[in-house]
Amino acid sequence: MKRSTIILLAFFSVFLYGNAQSLENNKRQKIVLITLDGFRWQELFTGADKKLINCKKYVEDTAELKEKFWRNTPEERRIALMPFFWNEISKMGQLHGNRNYESVVNVSNAKRFSYPGYNEILTGSADDKRVDSNKKVNNPNITVLEKINNDSNYKGKVAAFGSWAVIPFIINEERSGIPVNAGFEEANGSDLSSREVFLNELQSKVPSPWGSVRLDAFTSNYALEYMKREHPELIFLSYGETDDFAHDGNYQAYLKSAHSTDALIKEIWNFTQKDAFYKDNTIFIISTDHGRGSKRWRRHGSNVRGSEQVWLIVFGNNVQALGEIKSKEQLYSNQIAPTILKLLKQQNDPEMKGKPLSNLKK
Repeated sequence: MKRSTIILLAFFSVFLYGNAQSLENNKRQKIVLITLDGFRWQELFTGADKKLINCKKYVEDTAELKEKFWRNTPEERRIALMPFFWNEISKMGQLHGNRNYESVVNVSNAKRFSYPGYNEILTGSADDKRVDSNKKVNNPNITVLEKINNDSNYKGKVAAFGSWAVIPFIINEERSGIPVNAGFEEANGSDLSSREVFLNELQSKVPSPWGSVRLDAFTSNYALEYMKREHPELIFLSYGETDDFAHDGNYQAYLKSAHSTDALIKEIWNFTQKDAFYKDNTIFIISTDHGRGSKRWRRHGSNVRGSEQVWLIVFGNNVQALGEIKSKEQLYSNQIAPTILKLLKQQNDPEMKGKPLSNLKK
């Protein structure tokens, strides 16, 4: 056989193998994990709070806000606030955490603020001894993102985006090697899209109300552009505005932010349903890192009742469409990471205190 023929056959073998691998990767389960920082179950399941929406202390323009979000029933109010969640997700997925029906989702950590909450979601366990502040300290624990990224089959297929500047430390970007774009970081690389270039130019020109949290529209659009180009198989998006507007006592902005985030999540979902890499094989898992007080709604923490109360939403590829759960149940944030391992057909981690969700897939 001629040398040129051997080279040609070798080339085609590599080409066919590469295509086969690409097709196999396309069929694998993809996961989009999303958090809305400090967003209460009360607004998610019952819409705008009557007392707060009428309180001039927390609302600058009550009439405008009520026209936008106030309706006669909780069901109508929640649709007005989160139309994608209640018009679409409720028909194709599962919404856990409406305590009015005894569907209970809690954090298991005793701290009940952001870093410990994210640690629990991402590692499958609380760590009250070592994770006890919101400081920019690298997480000693290994997240599910890092575990998946350490698998040679998924190397380079994991990414994270966050509005809060502490997210890279929670994921331990330095040790894990996972690309994290958070805080006021810009997109980087030699092959940025025109939209990423525009976002980089715009971000520094649009002031954020906070020193360590950027506006969620930047986080969401950076993530979406990355998904278009790099096609990660596991991606984490952490939105931050709802928590900070609540701390500021700005209920008007808190509701508007939740409404905008609903639209941002819909945009990402719609992309996954059009893109061949994600279509029909992607599951979205959405939750929050902690709750808030029912009366002390601006606050959360170990001494604020209600801070342990969270919620959990799952929808997408072959997820049982159970809608809003209206039966007694007890779930925890520490179940999210082991559920991701199970969905990606990874070995169970005995160090994770949480158990994978049951009754999830069809």
